[in-house]
Amino acid sequence: MLKGRCECGTVKFEVESGIQALSHCHCSMCRRLHGAAFATFATVDSCAFRILSGELQLARYRSSADVVRTFCSECGSTLIADAVEDESVRYVSMGALEGAPPHPPAVHEFVTSKAHWYEIRDDGPQYEKSSP
Repeated sequence: MLKGRCECGTVKFEVESGIQALSHCHCSMCRRLHGAAFATFATVDSCAFRILSGELQLARYRSSADVVRTFCSECGSTLIADAVEDESVRYVSMGALEGAPPHPPAVHEFVTSKAHWYEIRDDGPQYEKSSP
């Protein structure tokens, strides 16, 4: 079981099943929203994801026609990205999870939008858009 929280601790959550996939997203939206070269997300089964506390402090932002992002309205921590057309999975911000992921991130997505000052230094697959 995985546990996670926002920075201020208001929102806490758990994921009962394992991580299906890990990805670094290099799109400009993720870079701006995370204030970093990329955002790392764990793909999990949406039925296995549960908010334990702070549900009333969750705020949502539709960052594109395809994605709704959920964050803590108190501290601003990005917690989840949901694909509008696929409710079977959730993309949990790895930075919000406690402990280490069960395996290293595997893929890089939206590499054509990658920050020009960042160089990808691993051998993970790279995709111009989202991974298959």
